[in-house]
Amino acid sequence: MQKLFLGLFILLTSLYISKPAIDNPPLVVLELFTSQGCSSCPPADVLLERVEAEYADKVITLSYHVDYWNYIGWKDPFSSSVFSDKQRTYGNKFLSNSIYTPQVVVNGKTHFVGSDTNDMRSNLNTYIKELPTNTVNLSNIKKEINTLTLNYAVNGETTNKKLRLIIAIKERTTKVNRGENRSRTLKNTNIVVKEKLIALDSKTGTANLDIPNIIESNDELLVVALVVSKNLDITGGTQIAL
Repeated sequence: MQKLFLGLFILLTSLYISKPAIDNPPLVVLELFTSQGCSSCPPADVLLERVEAEYADKVITLSYHVDYWNYIGWKDPFSSSVFSDKQRTYGNKFLSNSIYTPQVVVNGKTHFVGSDTNDMRSNLNTYIKELPTNTVNLSNIKKEINTLTLNYAVNGETTNKKLRLIIAIKERTTKVNRGENRSRTLKNTNIVVKEKLIALDSKTGTANLDIPNIIESNDELLVVALVVSKNLDITGGTQIAL
């Protein structure tokens, strides 16, 4: 009997040891550069929302509204020159002669036209197989009137990397009165309204983010933390709905 129990114990132990433990599940970060003033952007906005719903916790989707379409008659309320500059920085990385909308950047590594369903599927199939090299945990998130405070902990190699903290509005609809999308009601999702970079001199810490005035009391918010390398590759991340 003792030999039988010993044999079962050894078998169960070997099965347990041989089963790989995945502490960092696949993660794809999709950054959409878009504008309510661009007639080509609404299909990309819809596609991004659909991908988020389909892939659930395997993707982080973010909408960055650029400001260089504002001249055409409609000032996108979420647009920022900071996000246009961010897109130009990616353009320099990709050796692009110009920037465009809608553009999706995948894990900071490649890009494609954001409304192209085939390119979206192809990139998802490729990057969903790559495990992130960093994981991030957020805790003690406290939202006050003007400030969001949180603790972060990053696992994995962090040399020459930064933590990008983001506040995004989960969903907002806007009636567009002028410009290329005049008379249309547009829905945007995971709209980035605040972004902050923190040097990872330490793998743990506390951070504060100012809550911008554009956030309304009934908005559902998303807090995102991404680990970014010196060459802008995204090497890990997490998201929490408030």
